[in-house]
Amino acid sequence: MQRNVWLMAISVIAALILINNTVYYFLTKKTLEDGHKQEMLRLAKQIEQSVEQARKGAEFYEEQIARELRTASIAAQYALDPDIEKVTNEQLQELSEKLDIAHISLLKRTDDDIVLYQSSDPTQPGTSTKKWKPWHEIFQQLFNQEDLAGDWLGQRMTNFWSGPFETSSTDKKKIYKWGYYYDGTTNYIIDPYVDFKSSQEMYMQIAGVDRLLTDLVEKDDSLLEIAVFNPRTFPEGIQSADSEGELKEHVVQRSLLFGKYGIKSDSDAQSVQEAYHSNKIVTYMDRIDGRHVYKMFIPVSMSDREMSVVDEQGNPLKNYVLAINSDYGIIQEKLNEQFLNLGLIITMLTLASLIIAAIAMRYAKQSRDKAVAVTQETYAEEINSLFHSIRAQRHDFINHVQTIHSLAELNKHKELIAYTKELTGEIKVMNDIINIGNPAIAALIRSKISQAEGYRINFQCRFNGLRLQGMGGKTLDMNRILGNLIDNAFDEVLKYEEAKRNILLEGDQTEHYLEFRVTNTCDEAEDRALKPLFEAGYSTKQDQHQGLGLAIVKGIAERYKGELMVIAESRDQLAFIVRLPL
Repeated sequence: MQRNVWLMAISVIAALILINNTVYYFLTKKTLEDGHKQEMLRLAKQIEQSVEQARKGAEFYEEQIARELRTASIAAQYALDPDIEKVTNEQLQELSEKLDIAHISLLKRTDDDIVLYQSSDPTQPGTSTKKWKPWHEIFQQLFNQEDLAGDWLGQRMTNFWSGPFETSSTDKKKIYKWGYYYDGTTNYIIDPYVDFKSSQEMYMQIAGVDRLLTDLVEKDDSLLEIAVFNPRTFPEGIQSADSEGELKEHVVQRSLLFGKYGIKSDSDAQSVQEAYHSNKIVTYMDRIDGRHVYKMFIPVSMSDREMSVVDEQGNPLKNYVLAINSDYGIIQEKLNEQFLNLGLIITMLTLASLIIAAIAMRYAKQSRDKAVAVTQETYAEEINSLFHSIRAQRHDFINHVQTIHSLAELNKHKELIAYTKELTGEIKVMNDIINIGNPAIAALIRSKISQAEGYRINFQCRFNGLRLQGMGGKTLDMNRILGNLIDNAFDEVLKYEEAKRNILLEGDQTEHYLEFRVTNTCDEAEDRALKPLFEAGYSTKQDQHQGLGLAIVKGIAERYKGELMVIAESRDQLAFIVRLPL
């Protein structure tokens, strides 16, 4: 029968370990997958910061180009006649070559328009700007020498404005950056400009965002593609038709701002919009061209609005969406390898756990049997001590009765009253101890009373409502608390003459807490109460004392979420109070 019980116990433990390890396996699997997602998020944050730094660097570089265009404008102003009618296209062509820029055009204001009147580019003269938004409005403000109003992209300087790189209206294959200068000394706006390839393209290839994204993809095997989208124009961008009906793609309204976008899915457009409008990261997995692709769309708010990109209405873009495509197949291979290692570890741990459980159960059984034996022996000794005290009282009963009878016959009323009072008090103390309801605690208190009698200590006990039945494992801790507090009080009062050896033990139990209070004689009690009495190793006693008693009491009280306090009730009375919640 005993063997079957052990087999059942080991079987239950094995089943529990197996269930625990299975749950642990799947939780670890989810943790690893979540870890990959967090890794991607950290990578995305790094990419976001790198993109922002590269973007700001490009913006700064473009601002320097604008400053060069303004310098070229001022140089042209000094080289040209202030009357546009006296300037020729040949002069502008020669001047643009000397200034090492693509072209120079001059804008003239007419009654109802502003036109490109002269230019080193033969395709420019005669072109109207009336439909150029917001360029035409800016030209009007320059001619009026007004502060440039409006939230325009580009760079503003004194008497000057430079727009972002944009597709030319007269040559759809060219992308230029124009500058416009007018200080009122001429009757025209000076318009020098440079093409993208000769100015910013080289910078973008060396240190731009596209170069950064390419390097990141090449250095990480799991990364497939990184792109930066304009969420307001994705996926088609914005195109417009010129006067001849030919479509022109606006660079500042392009849908793909940086990076590459070749791994496409039907859900991309919806995901970009969801990330943009919710301002939350959107992820999903899709199978594209035989590969398991993990897609992540991250909304990014710009700290400034200098980016040379606008929304579909021509307003500066406030946010963009960073898209990262990774090869989940590579990730899955790494996860599978980790899962295999995890499985081996779980198997080894399971076997080890079974062995340890068997050894622990055997040891627990031996320890339990030993503890039961010790407890029974201690309990028997305490009960015998208590019964011995009761038998001693009964044995002395006849002597007490004879003494009372003799005092009554001799009319010794005062002596009789004093004797019966003392006898009644002793009986009441014994009854109070018995009524505690816990033999072990009662035996300890009775033992301390006997010990106090031997030391000639006036040791009194008062109990109110103590009901300590069924305390179980707490009995040992209660005895440790009371034993240490009473011994501490004994050690203190033994330093004084017999008349001052006074100790009072009080026990009180309410609906919410159990409290023990030990009060003893102590000279300079107020100073003593301020000492670190509860610190391990601290002691006011000499020689053999190690200062552990009160520290032990404090540790037990805190374990039961109770408290230990010391207060000076008077100049020569020190009280230790233990209060434990029920």
